Amino acid sequence: MTRIAAVDCGTNSIRLLISDVTRTGNTPSGVSINEVTRRMEIVRLGQSVDATGELAAEAIVRTREALRNYVNIMKFENVEKVRMVATAAVRDAKNNQAFFNMTAELLGEVEPGVSAEVITGVEEAELSFLGAVQDLPAEAGPFCVIDLGGGSTEFIVSKKGEEILGAHSAAMGCVRITERMLPSDPPSETEVEIADDFVAERMSEVEKLVPINQARTVVGCAGTFTTLSALAQGLEQYDPEQIHGSVLRFDALRVLLGQVIATSAAARAQNPVVHPGRADVLGGGAVAVRGIMDMIERHSGVREFVISEKDILDGVIWKQAEAVSVLE
Repeated sequence: MTRIAAVDCGTNSIRLLISDVTRTGNTPSGVSINEVTRRMEIVRLGQSVDATGELAAEAIVRTREALRNYVNIMKFENVEKVRMVATAAVRDAKNNQAFFNMTAELLGEVEPGVSAEVITGVEEAELSFLGAVQDLPAEAGPFCVIDLGGGSTEFIVSKKGEEILGAHSAAMGCVRITERMLPSDPPSETEVEIADDFVAERMSEVEKLVPINQARTVVGCAGTFTTLSALAQGLEQYDPEQIHGSVLRFDALRVLLGQVIATSAAARAQNPVVHPGRADVLGGGAVAVRGIMDMIERHSGVREFVISEKDILDGVIWKQAEAVSVLE
């Protein structure tokens, strides 16, 4: 058995997943993966990156504090191997070397020589797909997995274990939309219209590069989608087990999205299922989801999202597990 860890550092949050990997002849992949612990902290690493092109010093400090905590957890749990991926905020920042130096210093305490690595938008989409469809039946495919992050949103269409039919990373996310186009709280009608147009432009790119019409099941993952599921279900507290595998139907979801967009951040934060660090950008995420639904309706008969609590973190773990299996 090998204990491995994955860290995903996005525009809005930094997350940790620790799992045990065991070689076995009882699974198609030849490995068995058991989750040990999963953590998430909102650090807003992408604060103002869209406007300045640089990581803010205070954002790096927040991220360092969270990663310090994760490293302590990894050491306590006797993690042997770790991979940390960084996405849109770090990809876009001109001064990202300070971030890499910080991650190398801390992660080296777990596995010498390791630091964060920036992955491309396409690799981000592939890893998200691998994680998001783990618990879905293969016959429900082809799947379109949509990973809506803070700075970018990944789209990928494929069947389980088969060649990718199309993938694209769109330069839009809940933080980017909020900071760039929704400065008022709650936003004005004009601001929302501008944000809708921005999302529509990004969706025109997706339409050209990703065969949405081939998808039989559309999977939504990451914080905007999972929070919307919790709200739609009227949960009294955030419960991953009730959210994972839940279904959001477009017609009812449109009503909820309108309510979320029109509500202030302070009012959103009063709901116990909305993380305080997500409340101010949930409206931007809702605008993105609305535009995504419009695009899907133009190209597919699908009228619902299947929500997955599993995503890029789980994909990173699976990739590591394959490597461990080969080495053992």
